[in-house]
Amino acid sequence: MKLKEVIGIDVGKESNEGRIHSSQKFLTFENNTKGFEKFVEWVSKNSSSEKEQLLFAFEHTGLYSFPLAVFLTEKNYVFVLLPGLELKRSMGITRGKDDKMDAKRIAQYAYEKRDSIKPYIMPQEEIIQLKRLLTLRERLVKQCSGYKASLCEYKQFLKKKDNLTLFETQEQMIKYLSKYIEKIDNELSSIIKKNDQLKQMYDLIVSIKGVGPQTALFMISYTHGFTRFETWRQFASYCGVAPFPYQSGISIRGRTKVNNLANKKIKSLLDLCAKSSIQFNMEMKMYYEKRVNEGKTKMGTINIIRNKILSRIFATVRRGTPYVNTIAYQS
Repeated sequence: MKLKEVIGIDVGKESNEGRIHSSQKFLTFENNTKGFEKFVEWVSKNSSSEKEQLLFAFEHTGLYSFPLAVFLTEKNYVFVLLPGLELKRSMGITRGKDDKMDAKRIAQYAYEKRDSIKPYIMPQEEIIQLKRLLTLRERLVKQCSGYKASLCEYKQFLKKKDNLTLFETQEQMIKYLSKYIEKIDNELSSIIKKNDQLKQMYDLIVSIKGVGPQTALFMISYTHGFTRFETWRQFASYCGVAPFPYQSGISIRGRTKVNNLANKKIKSLLDLCAKSSIQFNMEMKMYYEKRVNEGKTKMGTINIIRNKILSRIFATVRRGTPYVNTIAYQS
């Protein structure tokens, strides 16, 4: 059934602002189940469209928008989670900040895009758990690395016997954080092993030489089990390894390069995979050396290898068979 009515929602920590696009009626409601039930009841009373013709649109704000997304999924409503940057750029020149106006702008934007917009589908619970644990792990790793770096500097310039509290505190923090990082790793492994589908994806991804466990876990969680992106090229654009031209008319003739708008974490993981492949994968090593000897740039070649790895990850998962290193069978 065609979508006819759009309801824009500005999500907040404690309360949300909802606005019906056609009538411009608005309602403030609590950001909890009780508030959601009140809101959808209000929408049904103030809209002439049927349930299947409604589209709820709101910004992807992480933890704050999650309960609303779960509620709408359980009640079988059609909704879309919009990236904050996409909304910000669609609003043009704005001044000030007002929740009611933000809800109005979200409704307006979603209404204009309603024919081409893709409804959001909640990933399975295990993938949500993976993403949260990976986020927490990354935070703990950064903190642990910070303590290790400062402790290394202290050891270089200070005497431990004169600074016992300083040294012992940081050593204990490193030990404490390392313990919980290990605990998170065990939980991540347990989630993968308990789900046959995720376990198969994981095994297929790590079968590619140069691709490690962390990359496999991030790929599974951010692709929603390889259902969020149709092709590897779309994901390459998302994580910032797809090159784009930079030219206009006869005056602008920039070189083709990647865009800064990207998922930097996955991009950095793919960068590590590419450099690991150059060292330990004979095929990639030969390819890298050949291009560099031809005068091609090292970073440009590394980016091509990133894309090669990404295409192989998608291919192995779609095909359902492990990657075969064909160069190993050459005589």
